[in-house]
This record gives sequence, C-alpha cells and structure tokens, in this order.
Amino acid sequence: MSSRIAVLLLSFFLAAAGTQAQDLAGVKLPESYKLSSGTLVLNGAAVHEAFFAQDYVGALYLPAQQSDASAILNADAPRRMVIHFLFSVDKKQMADAWRGGLKTNTSKPSPEVKAAFDKLVEWTADVIDGTEIVLTYSPGNGTAVQVNGAMRGILPGKETADAILATWIGPKPQPGDAFKKGVLGR
Repeated sequence: MSSRIAVLLLSFFLAAAGTQAQDLAGVKLPESYKLSSGTLVLNGAAVHEAFFAQDYVGALYLPAQQSDASAILNADAPRRMVIHFLFSVDKKQMADAWRGGLKTNTSKPSPEVKAAFDKLVEWTADVIDGTEIVLTYSPGNGTAVQVNGAMRGILPGKETADAILATWIGPKPQPGDAFKKGVLGR
C-alpha cells in the first residue's frame, strides 16, 4: 500500500472516530446535543476518582471546541455540563462539593450566586449509581437543572452559570486538574 493511500485511510478513520459517541467508564456520551439555539458538541470528558474509586463521569458541551477555560467562562454562549454518577453520594457530600467549588473558584460571589447555589443544593438530593445531573446554560434564560431527566428549575444569570462551571474548570477545580484537562479536551 502506498503511503498516500495509508494517509488517506488514516485521515478517514480519524474523521469517522470523531463523529461517534464516546464511551467513558461505561457511560455513553453523545458527540452533540441539539438545543433550540443550536447544536453543542462534546468538548471533552473525564472521570473523577476519589478514594481509589470512580465517582462520576463529567462531559462538557459547547458550541465549538475550546480548551481555554477563561475563554469558555467569558463567552456568553450556551453550554452543557453532564455529570453521570458511578457511585452513590449523599446530599451532604454533594452540598459540600458544590459549596467547596464555589468557595475555591469564585472570589466574592454575589448574594444572588450564593442563593443560587443554595437552591442547587436543595434540588440535589442523595444520588445513587446511575444518577445523571445535566446543567444547561442558555444566555438570557439561565441554567436549567435536570436530575435524571426531570427538570428541577432554572437558576438565573450568567454569573451563576459561570460559578457552577468554574467548580470543574476554574483555577482550583473541585475534582482536580486532571478532570479539568479532560473536560477541556486537552
């Protein structure tokens, strides 16, 4: 086989591989989501591990792939974070994670952001293996929170959306730098 044909076959294989759903730790992640405002593509995904066990798979969807956390947070564009739990976590652990992520990644959060995180904690009960939390930000509408496909509500404001996403891609991501790099597609 000539090197030119080999390069063409390799290019075809790589292009085809990028259009299929990914499987990470047994969780199927679609390559894209269609929203009323357009399509979001899988930016990256990672597995969070704690105490030598896999806790959850996280996947970030954006209008176009982007590896710069600051650029993602500065853009007022739709985005979706999907968290699929592989391990049961109680409500107190979830509340501690949300509040810890806010504290370490958002300097001086406004009262509105603090109230939104309180609401987020209220909407997030104990989670069991297989629970999926989906947070979809739409400019002008806020962040829709779904747990296992059931709408819990919408948290208003871009500032809140940024604080939520910063828990994963901020300067001190709650699940760690390896997770951040994964969802940023690095």
